[in-house]
Amino acid sequence: MGISLQWLGHASFKICHEENVIYIDPWKLRESPKDATLVLVSHSHYDHYCAKDIARVTGPDTKLIAPADVIGEHGKGQVIKPGQTIELNGIKATGVPAYNPNKQFHQKRNDWVGFIIEVGSKRIYYAGDTDLTVEMKALKDKDIDVALLPVGGTYTMDAEDAAEATRHIKPKQAIPYHWGDIVGSQKDAEKFAETAQCEVTVMAPGETINIE
Repeated sequence: MGISLQWLGHASFKICHEENVIYIDPWKLRESPKDATLVLVSHSHYDHYCAKDIARVTGPDTKLIAPADVIGEHGKGQVIKPGQTIELNGIKATGVPAYNPNKQFHQKRNDWVGFIIEVGSKRIYYAGDTDLTVEMKALKDKDIDVALLPVGGTYTMDAEDAAEATRHIKPKQAIPYHWGDIVGSQKDAEKFAETAQCEVTVMAPGETINIE
């Protein structure tokens, strides 16, 4: 059985493979499927950690993995730190540092993360809220199949830096996010698609693709 990837808008994704349903930074959800086996939260900003939306996807067996400040506020779940790998139900999630080297929005000392998610036979990299960092450039040896990269600028990389990231990461495919809400527009996504060094799929909110 293949892997499906749905963009829920802004920085939220849903990944399905066999019995596993993974949500990343669920926010502004319109439904309450309560179908998650795993919820990954990158950091504590309101557009990434939303307890109300986590509740909408949480069932009796849902596990939450997130940085320490998120787990502290949520009251339960498993803390992940940059460089740490956690395995649950055959899925591996590795924390990758996510921060702004020269801006104050996301500071490295917070230990906020993106994730390398190993599911099925694929490696999916979700960058979180970050600029292009030395740690991201070092992912060139990680055999990333799909890179989910922010392109909106201001709080994260812009389209130009995200395209530069693909030159280092060398993913087979990339998908832009962090546009269409708060900051960033479809023009940013399209600029990224034109300049990235890999195949790019610009998704519409709610759209689902299969990862082959």
